[in-house]
Amino acid sequence: MKYDELKKLEELRNNGTITEEEFQREKSKILNGPEYQERNKSNLWGFQENTYIMLMHLSQFAGFIVLGLGFILPIVMWMVNSGPEGNANVDRHGKNIVNFMISMFIYYAVAGILCLLLIGIPLLIALGVMQFVFIIVATIKAANGQYWHYPMTITFLK
Repeated sequence: MKYDELKKLEELRNNGTITEEEFQREKSKILNGPEYQERNKSNLWGFQENTYIMLMHLSQFAGFIVLGLGFILPIVMWMVNSGPEGNANVDRHGKNIVNFMISMFIYYAVAGILCLLLIGIPLLIALGVMQFVFIIVATIKAANGQYWHYPMTITFLK
């Protein structure tokens, strides 16, 4: 049965009906069967797990477009796909993101108060650069399937 499917697939490739990439993808599905399907299923708004988690981290930048959206969007993405029947990795990354956002809010508030003494301005700049870099690093790690704990984060949610 697999042999016949592979033969048909090869004919489609030779006729130019499908590309080499499509041929290889379908060949993997045929050879690996249900295990392949289970490993590559996507139930996170149509995204693969790593892509969804990566977008959760990147969604923090939405606050630069619409005030407050960079806080709300990651929380909504986390809450929708976590919980008892949800995805454990989404839950872990979501808690990490929320802890980071709350920590950064506290650091910005302290730096804002210190602006009265003029030492807060360099602190605000440093916090902004660090936040930007940390989000990018976490996004890259998430895209590669790795978990990265944001530095300087106070743990509010475990």
